Parts: sequence; structure tokens; C-alpha cells
Amino acid sequence: MAAGAAALGSNPAKAAKASDTWMAQGAATLKALHARLNALPHRRDFKSVPMVLEDENFWDHEALNELLAYRGAPKQIWDNKDLGGPWLNLMRNNLNVQSRSFKKPDFLILSATHASAHLAMYDQETWDKYNLSKLAGAGFTNNRLIVEQKAGSADPKNLQDPEGAYSPANNSIPALQRRGAVFLACHNSIWEQSEALIRNGSNPDKLSHEALAAELTNHLIPDVVLTPGAVATLLYFQEAGFQYAT
Repeated sequence: MAAGAAALGSNPAKAAKASDTWMAQGAATLKALHARLNALPHRRDFKSVPMVLEDENFWDHEALNELLAYRGAPKQIWDNKDLGGPWLNLMRNNLNVQSRSFKKPDFLILSATHASAHLAMYDQETWDKYNLSKLAGAGFTNNRLIVEQKAGSADPKNLQDPEGAYSPANNSIPALQRRGAVFLACHNSIWEQSEALIRNGSNPDKLSHEALAAELTNHLIPDVVLTPGAVATLLYFQEAGFQYAT
């Protein structure tokens, strides 16, 4: 068990696949999207990556194209950049309202994750090895945003439980992923965070910048979709009809 997880008394959760149990009844288009995403490759065996990506094989281009082509509605993309901000709570609240209040089961919510929020896209092993808490700041001794909450095991059929599956007690990345949310990772953030680790001496294997960026890329949490740059990619989602939120 990773040291950070031990401190919480809970294992960091692996990302959860979108689940029929957790998704709103009638979400046929959303479920079909996730079935296609699950069948696509996510390359995580890089030895070196460049600063500017010119070849689509350096990111999850097939998964990205599936998301851009999504025909369900409504669809929204969040510009998430503050690790300590309320982004998971806001996404959860909006997912509740769209899928349950407005009866839009095929609502697709994405996180364009970058800047300090991007630290949540790395597994706990990487947080431990590279001491990512030094970049994360106060309140983040580990990647607590990927840790399953007690409410994660609550009955998903009990919509009104104030401490249950749809409540603030269940703000985590895995919980949102089970409900169909997709998190986008940002190569530019990976490159800049690699630079910061080299600068502050958190580079135990003395890797080059290109190799350290590859190492971080290889340790993105499961089911994250890697982009060449979150903010730049966000533009194309807006052109595809995704509503912007921050």
C-alpha cells in the first residue's frame, strides 16, 4: 500500500468503468459511447515524449475522436485547473441535475484537466515516487481525489440519501467515472510538471525531461483520455457543441 493511502486508511481506487447500475435509466447513447471507449487503445508505454506533440500516436486520438463525435445531448466540458477547488462537487451536482431533474440520461460531462488540477490524473505510486505533494500544496499529502469514499459503496438506487452515492460525501473521480464522466489529461501540463520536478530535485532516477514526461504519461489513472493540450483541445469540443463551464 502506498504511504499516502495508508495515512487515509483506504486504498487509492482504480478508475471505475461507467456502470449501468450508476448511470441513469435510459442512457443508451452514453452507454454505447463508453463501450466504444473501453475497446480503444490507450498507449501508456512511452520511453520518451517531445515537448510539442506532432504525431497523434502520442495522445489518445481515437478516444478523443469518439468523444468529439458524441451525438447524445446535452454535453458539457469543464475547464478544471485548480486541484483544491470545488470542481468534483460542481460536476457531481450538475450530473445529478441534468440526468435526474431534467431527465437527460445521455448527458455527457467532461473535465478538461490541466494546471494544478492535473496532479489528480496521476496514480498514487507516482505521487509517492516523485513527491507530488510538493507541487500540490496544502491539504494534499496524497492524491485523495482518486480515493474511494465510504459513500462509494452506498446503494445507487437510493437517490435521496444525504450521505449516499449522489451526495457530496461521494466526491471522487472514480465515482464520477462510474456515472459516465470522462476526464481529459493534458500533455502540456505533464511537460511543465516534469520540468518542475527536475527543478525541485524530485527526479530520483535522474531522467531527462523527455523521459520523465513519458514516465508521468505512463502513470495516468485508468480511463483518462490523453490530449496534446487540454485548453487547445477544449476549443474543438466547443466547436462540436459542448457547452463550456468553469
